[in-house]
Amino acid sequence: MAQTYVTELTPKSADLPRWYTEVIQKAELADYWLIHGFQVLRPYGYALWENMQALLDARFKATGHRNVYFPLLLPESLLRKEAEHVAGFAPQVAWVTAAGAEELPERLAIRPTSEAIFGTMYAKWVQSWRDLPLLLNQWCSVVRWEKATRFFLRTTEFLWQEGHTAHRTAEEAQAETMQMLEIYRDFVERDLAVPVIPGQKSESEKFAGAEATYTIEALMPDGQALQSATSHFLGQNFARAFDITFQDLDGQRKHVWTTSWGLSTRIVGAVIMTHGDDSGLIFPPRVAPIQVIIIPIPGKTADEQGVDEAVEAARRQLAARFRVEVDRSEKTPGWKFNEWELRGVPVRVEIGPRDVRSRQAVVVRRDTREKRAVPLDGLADAVGETLEALGRDLFERARSFRDSRISRVATLAELQQALRERPGFVLAHWCGSPACEAAVKEQTGATIRCIPFGEPEEEGRCLVDGQPSRRRALFARAY
Repeated sequence: MAQTYVTELTPKSADLPRWYTEVIQKAELADYWLIHGFQVLRPYGYALWENMQALLDARFKATGHRNVYFPLLLPESLLRKEAEHVAGFAPQVAWVTAAGAEELPERLAIRPTSEAIFGTMYAKWVQSWRDLPLLLNQWCSVVRWEKATRFFLRTTEFLWQEGHTAHRTAEEAQAETMQMLEIYRDFVERDLAVPVIPGQKSESEKFAGAEATYTIEALMPDGQALQSATSHFLGQNFARAFDITFQDLDGQRKHVWTTSWGLSTRIVGAVIMTHGDDSGLIFPPRVAPIQVIIIPIPGKTADEQGVDEAVEAARRQLAARFRVEVDRSEKTPGWKFNEWELRGVPVRVEIGPRDVRSRQAVVVRRDTREKRAVPLDGLADAVGETLEALGRDLFERARSFRDSRISRVATLAELQQALRERPGFVLAHWCGSPACEAAVKEQTGATIRCIPFGEPEEEGRCLVDGQPSRRRALFARAY
């Protein structure tokens, strides 16, 4: 019965959407709530998010940002102060209209994002150039009423962080915007082993109310893009809307320059899809809830004490450096192997009577299932080396796949063919016209994910209308 539990998992290679939903539930990351679009994060899934949060939060604090918490609700009149911002979020805003049996005098919006909330308080807190820069970040949840939802990737309520900063000059705000994008890139590639392409969003794809939006885009195994984090240069749009002004060095009263930037639990979905296989999850070592699982291999009754002592000694040695657990359940070793592979633990350590006699343990990688015997007194170093190698290999494997799915085309027909035959990222010249961008979306379902930073200038012709173009845009279908 236990063996069947694991083999019932739909192969990822056969049906990615079904595998994705099944592996999340079977590995106990999340479950459905009673209201459509909401999810319950179970302890194993929340531990994964906590590890991500800790690593990213440390990066924020190292660059001078401080954490705060702002209210969940805001009055409708406040939300409507920035017209373009409101128009962008209006279809997804959830409203509170009553308290108990009484109708509220004004509708209250459940925050879809917090620019208006931060802006209101910044107007009170910022008076002089000495108050700047103001570098704040919030870990919270937001609500955007989604029609089509999927665990982590798109939910009505989701967890995230949202940074909001205010600066004396446009140059300082722009530098902050780019710094945060680089922090996201480094975090996602280094800690999550997910390769991304950074770049700037087109006008139609940028954040509502921003002057410019920058993004990191990942490619999933089905060839669809996943926007993994964004950083926005807001200019003075919100400063004017919320009257955030300061007295500058020259004595003049001026509006501040602001930014906002965020990463959400949708990145959990990226990790699941990028690294998992037909047997289940594979977690990058730096964020895995459990980095090492120790499996005692039973022998004769006379061997039990020796195995138990060796397992406990191994646990103590590893616990000083890693997140480690011992599976002492009554299940068979084979069942345990399958179970912990399903749950994505990067390294398995097996210790049985023969290992005790040889004073060794067997170390098994989750990704390749490569086994090697290592001395018990050097177990922690061997596990550390294995975890480092596994993390590097996960990234290289994902980058190799991503690079194999980047096509370069000249025409709309070639773009359609590329998306049909080898779904992925497609680089094509675009003249900058919103009409041409809309035509691509209408005819192919692909959008401009970004204008990549690393793409050199070159003479070309727009794939839709043939007008001159100097840069290629990155197109893809997206989650």
